[in-house]
Amino acid sequence: MVIESFSEKETYQLGYDLGRKANKKDVFCLLGDLGVGKTVFTQGFADGLQIEEPISSPTFTIVQEYQSGRIPLYHFDVYRIADVEEMEEIGYEDYFYGEGVCLIEWANLIVEILPTELTVIKIEKDLEKGFDYRRITIEESL
Repeated sequence: MVIESFSEKETYQLGYDLGRKANKKDVFCLLGDLGVGKTVFTQGFADGLQIEEPISSPTFTIVQEYQSGRIPLYHFDVYRIADVEEMEEIGYEDYFYGEGVCLIEWANLIVEILPTELTVIKIEKDLEKGFDYRRITIEESL
């Protein structure tokens, strides 16, 4: 499925809609260059899960846990992962197969440890269509 977003509000709303539908053990892989709107999407996703805490990118902590919603959100940013062993050190399996939903930014860097059932969300800019334009592709595999 391909969705065109023409504003941050629309990107946020898509995240919100997916967050409302998310279930325990769901894994979402969020792909896209720096500055495409992954954080805006994630803020909407968290709002859809009824999480009231402020959402920011966990760039320096690998994973940020949010427990206040209808189900826990485990927000990963694996951009700085040098080796998949770092994921083992934080106990990634407890998150991927636990009682919450995972949203993993830069998931293409850890393909070898991802569950087989996941949803991939790719966000891309196209400046010819406008500064705020985003092409968002949602697929069931990486």
